[in-house]
Amino acid sequence: MTLISKAALLATGLGLSVLASCNVTSQKEAVAPKAQARTADATTAFKASLALRWAPVHYQDTDVTGDHGLSGKADYISAINFDGDWSGTNNWNNLATRPASAHGYYSVVETGTHWFITYAFFHARDWTDNPLLYNTDEHENDLEGLLAVVKKDGSTYGNLQAIVTVAHSDFYSFVPAGSPLQANQEDIDGTLTLEQFNGGLHPITAQEAKGHGLKAYPYYKLNGDGIKYFPSATVAGTPVSADDRNVSYKLVDIFEPSGLWEQRFNTALFTSPDGGFVKSRGNGGANAPWAWDDGNDVPGRGELATDPAKLVNSYFKNLGTFDLNYLDNKYKGI
Repeated sequence: MTLISKAALLATGLGLSVLASCNVTSQKEAVAPKAQARTADATTAFKASLALRWAPVHYQDTDVTGDHGLSGKADYISAINFDGDWSGTNNWNNLATRPASAHGYYSVVETGTHWFITYAFFHARDWTDNPLLYNTDEHENDLEGLLAVVKKDGSTYGNLQAIVTVAHSDFYSFVPAGSPLQANQEDIDGTLTLEQFNGGLHPITAQEAKGHGLKAYPYYKLNGDGIKYFPSATVAGTPVSADDRNVSYKLVDIFEPSGLWEQRFNTALFTSPDGGFVKSRGNGGANAPWAWDDGNDVPGRGELATDPAKLVNSYFKNLGTFDLNYLDNKYKGI
């Protein structure tokens, strides 16, 4: 695939002249503390712009039937703390009375050859419209997402080569046309479709209604009503109905101060720092990205986010020069 020019990025506000070099972390030990802090800020800003550059245009199917679907609202993506707290046991009930403004979470992990960007979308309810299955097929809190594999190629934001998505307890991989990547220990499940948005091509993803499994579009797609979400650095939109095709979702850094990663020790949200969400109702449950797992695959629990180079090296071949050593990986304290 082709990338937009650096000039075009600057014109859209995505370029940051202070970030002429993305290897700013290597300079930390050689500078005074004040300059080091500025470098850390610049690194954080670059990660935000990188995440925005490759964030998906995202379709969310909605179902307006059933008592627990709230006329489609139970399928809207939202912040995990949409109700003003970091408790996981009041989200099911609070969704009925609180707005579900759209948010998407991200983290960036870096090696010498690649950036690996994890994206995650939260729903307060994993639900069903069948009353006979309320006790077996529903649970409070749901978080599913994807890993974007971006190869450094000398340009500002690199080249998107693949995504790996999370649909319940299974992972699925998709590559755009022209990607050199080939199947290795896991099959490639389809072709990744791209859409022009904000001056660049973005991957298109979709989540099913009710259970919210996530795949590349159109392997999941809208069945009648649905929401089309577009990434934003600042705007968290709220759908006007269950059939709204122009809603912005705000990107939120998993590692922001007091954010999701720091909440891993919060026993009101997680059963343990390993990342399983607590819940007040239902069977089964959801996990944070550092706990996502496909039990049939070689990579271990959480490694899609915490050790993505290992996962990609397992899933794909024909990677070219591929560095397994991390320059920046906050999941591992690097």
